[in-house]
This record gives sequence, C-alpha cells and structure tokens, in this order.
Amino acid sequence: MDTDTIKVALVNVSTDYTYSAAHQYKSSVTSYSGTTDQTLTSPTVALGVFDAADSTFTSVAISGAKTVQALVVYKDTGSAATSPLIAYIDGFTAITPNGGNITVTWDNGAAKIFAL
Repeated sequence: MDTDTIKVALVNVSTDYTYSAAHQYKSSVTSYSGTTDQTLTSPTVALGVFDAADSTFTSVAISGAKTVQALVVYKDTGSAATSPLIAYIDGFTAITPNGGNITVTWDNGAAKIFAL
C-alpha cells in the first residue's frame, strides 16, 4: 500500500451512501458533493499498521443540510469500477461544511489510520 495510489473520500451517510460489506469498489460509494477525493501522501506500512500524512479537502461546498459523517479509503486504479475499497471510517462527530477546508488529522497513536 505504501507504493500504490491510496485515496480518501468524504461521505454523507444520511442521504448519499449506505455502508455495505458487499461493496467492493469505489463505484459503489458516492463522495460528498463538490469534493475531490484526496490522495494520501507519505504512506507507510510498518508491522501491519497503515499511516499517511494528514489530508486537507479545500473549499468544501455547502450541500444543503448534508454533513460529512464517514471517510472511505480506497486504492485508486484510475477507474472507480476497479478501485478496491480498503476501509470505512465512521464514529466521529459529523462535520458541517461551511465552504472552508476540512482537514483529516489521522491518529498519531499506535493504530494510525488502521491496523491489521
């Protein structure tokens, strides 16, 4: 994973996307309206733990009353139909976009982005 193009997408689960363990590819996931999925920079894998530099989504547009409620990490192959999903991350306080930046600060503890 540290040599692949790994991206993260902001997701609204109230109206745009419902998690399913059956989903395999990015084509099953609707990113938050008006955002560009971000490429994770400085990815590392050590002892089964994946990490990367923090990610910043710039000028996240307001899309009605929608909030950002989850993140989806995936390997970008250049086609959403073949880009495998890696992780679905939720459990944080929903973020209400206001037209500004949203910075995803990955955990600096032992688990980082995720641990296997």
